[in-house]
Amino acid sequence: RSILLEVVDEYNAKGPGYFQSSAVLKEVARRLDIRQDFGAQQLLLTAWSNLFRQGHLAWGYDINNADPPFCHITQMGHDALKNYSRDPANPDGYMAYLSSIASLNQITISYIHEALLTYNSNCIKASAVMIGAATESIVLDLRDKIVERLNDLGKNPIRGITDWKIKKVMNGIYHELMNHKSKMDRELYNAFEAYWPAFIHQIRVARNEAGHPVNINPVKNETVHSSLLLFFELSRLGMKLVEWVEKELK
Repeated sequence: RSILLEVVDEYNAKGPGYFQSSAVLKEVARRLDIRQDFGAQQLLLTAWSNLFRQGHLAWGYDINNADPPFCHITQMGHDALKNYSRDPANPDGYMAYLSSIASLNQITISYIHEALLTYNSNCIKASAVMIGAATESIVLDLRDKIVERLNDLGKNPIRGITDWKIKKVMNGIYHELMNHKSKMDRELYNAFEAYWPAFIHQIRVARNEAGHPVNINPVKNETVHSSLLLFFELSRLGMKLVEWVEKELK
């Protein structure tokens, strides 16, 4: 998919004489060296069809060339191609970038995998719920590290941090770490104070709206897309906080 998006971007820039289905597919097959591998070619055709099904591409260039092999990139496609190497529209690139900035547990990874799968299947409400679950996994992982560290120090964790309700857990984490703010370096403290509540609030609101069926379209594609991109920074910050708790919390 990453190579396919790369070629789509390049051939679109060349103009309609180049940006046609056969030209794009043959170039992708050449780069992947699958011109004699029919199984791989069918996987490529599936990925190509998915770009149309998901709304990134549409057939036709103009009214006079409205049918295949002519095609064009939709507005959704243009948005995805701005950062296609790590955009949610490119799950492999997304996961590769995520793994380069944060070390996540397998529970979190499983939920973010499914968030990408549902997002690219246009199941936006399901994707919002999966991102919310991945976010809660990061929160609970940080909570566990805090409680473990405090127990090792013979201290009692703040009330609510061990509650089963995730909102109380998040509030507990915030107040517990704010009690130790003087021990944090300024960069980490500023990031925690400003971004941690904002990141989690945006993602949880989208998750909650999707999880309560009060209307047909409770969340928009743009909202879920933003949540997936915010998840990068939430993961990075969560990892830094875990490292600080393990080494510096006293």
